[in-house]
Amino acid sequence: MNYLEHIGKYFMMLGQVFKRPQKWKVFRETLFREIDDLGLKSLGIIMFISFFIGGVVAIQTALNVDSPFIPKYLIGFATKRSMILEFGPTFSSIILAGKVGSYIASSIGTMRVTEQIDALEVMGINSLSYLVLPKAIATLLFYPFIVLIAMTLGIIGGAMAGYLTGLFYSVDYINGIQLDFDPYFIKYALIKTVVFAFVIATVPAYHGYYVKGGSLEVGRASTQAVVWTSVAIILLNYFLTQMLLG
Repeated sequence: MNYLEHIGKYFMMLGQVFKRPQKWKVFRETLFREIDDLGLKSLGIIMFISFFIGGVVAIQTALNVDSPFIPKYLIGFATKRSMILEFGPTFSSIILAGKVGSYIASSIGTMRVTEQIDALEVMGINSLSYLVLPKAIATLLFYPFIVLIAMTLGIIGGAMAGYLTGLFYSVDYINGIQLDFDPYFIKYALIKTVVFAFVIATVPAYHGYYVKGGSLEVGRASTQAVVWTSVAIILLNYFLTQMLLG
């Protein structure tokens, strides 16, 4: 029953989040700040991890495709499919859930326990719209761009792994990338990314907004936010894959 209560409070919170901002100038300034905090500052870690994940996928595929009857271009094909379908959107979102989710929950939770949110309410400001809406829009706008970069760097990382290890030739790898390319898979990955971005922005915000106590409870709320955001992403990934590819 406690879980149903939290789910109900979460959707009631969303009803307050997506209300018209009171001052568009303040909203625009906050939005650009959130794009920097939640998007641009997360770009480096995503690029780094994606590059080496692509290299690892290519190396593992090459080591398992050692039969002369299996064409080497399957290495590029497998790396492309893996990065576009799963590692790009899902793995990147899990990383962002840990990095960004903890930041959102702790920052809003600190405002709650220090009574800054109460001060906003006293001034007649919709605190949920003021605090959460810019974060949600920033992630929805910027995270598809991050995932596109992650997919591209993963494929490049696979090519670099082949060049450095000599396990496969670049020509075979490029042929595998070009083999049976379906633009719908890019669309599928971006749809998943948008859904995951919304979860990354709102679930930690919920945990931070309704925290009670002091700094210790803020830390616990931050941990819970990362855990439940990751759980939501994994579950949504299953259902979205079934709906969009099944």
